[in-house]
Amino acid sequence: MENGARYIVTLQRGWIVVGDVTKSGDYLSITNASVIERWGTSEGLGQLAISGPTDDTRLRKTSDLLTHELTVIHLMRVQNNKL
Repeated sequence: MENGARYIVTLQRGWIVVGDVTKSGDYLSITNASVIERWGTSEGLGQLAISGPTDDTRLRKTSDLLTHELTVIHLMRVQNNKL
């Protein structure tokens, strides 16, 4: 994981967020964050990471997040500047 890079983060309990992720000790700080309420894609979550949001994607801005590393299911690196 590259500290400060933008990731889609899948967390326990169904939360999926996107933001700039920094790891410090056992915790991940997610800044400039949005909750992904609806993917709005035809090819899954990876499409968001590669191509960015579609007209049907629903993002909700949220405050900065701090989560324990054990609550993270996986990280997906964002490969566009639209998300």
